[in-house]
Amino acid sequence: MFRKSAPLPPDGKTVVITGASTGLGRECALHLAALGFTVFAGVRNPEDGKRLVDDSPSGRVEYLLIDVTDEESIRAAAEQVESRVAGDGLWALINNAGVCISAPLECVSSDMLRHQLETNVIGQVAVLRSFLPLLRRARGRVVNVTSGLGTVALPYMGPYSTAQFAKEGMSDALRRELAPMGVAVSVVSPGAIMTPIWDKISADGLAALAGAPSDVANLYRQTFVRFLRTNEEGARTSKTQPADVAKAVRAAVTAARPKTRYRVGADARQGSVLARLLPDTAIDASLRKIVTPDPTSEDNDHVRH
Repeated sequence: MFRKSAPLPPDGKTVVITGASTGLGRECALHLAALGFTVFAGVRNPEDGKRLVDDSPSGRVEYLLIDVTDEESIRAAAEQVESRVAGDGLWALINNAGVCISAPLECVSSDMLRHQLETNVIGQVAVLRSFLPLLRRARGRVVNVTSGLGTVALPYMGPYSTAQFAKEGMSDALRRELAPMGVAVSVVSPGAIMTPIWDKISADGLAALAGAPSDVANLYRQTFVRFLRTNEEGARTSKTQPADVAKAVRAAVTAARPKTRYRVGADARQGSVLARLLPDTAIDASLRKIVTPDPTSEDNDHVRH
């Protein structure tokens, strides 16, 4: 009978996690430190880092100033970690940093799309390049935090889904390239979940709409504003919590044989199944109501926060 391998002990192991100022990254940093890992938490300003260190009762959290769109800050962070881990190397890199731009693709400026891709995709590869020598030394692992929207693309989530689909493909390529070197690669894909990222989604989406030509923006206004409301409400009422994501990350960094993917939340698991089983036309039909105007509804130019 097959026996499940015991989790690997955290003692003496160091992890780096990006995007740890708030939300999922912060939750994961505190959770892994409480387990016994030494955690280098990537933040963009010292105040967030000091707050995170102060909030960690384990005393095993140290913050890194790292902006994933700034290669000099990435390089400096990698040098800081290397000076601390010496010959032991780095056990895990958790690529969590990201932004979410939600808007009709026709209304998204090239600069907004570049920002989405620079942060969620290109920046992740830049971080990986700098930390891979340390990961190889420890025969460690990479954990890329993506989203259920990297499996099924919703209308009006095109910029974000584009980045998350790319991160999924990047993870597949990395897993196959790094396997001979003893470095495992896993993906953690959460579904809808309420985090501080939602504080900016509506504002950024409405800014994209405002920046588009009025005749174009008016084509989408009613259905997009409705989508922003219902999407945020779905996250607010979701049963999936940041702690659930932290547990999935823990599994990915402690399993003797980590899975390639960890789906977190019923919606993420369901979306994965539907993407495999249903034809595109069936998925399109199920999502069409999102983009179908309600003839009985007044056109609203604002969104409730």
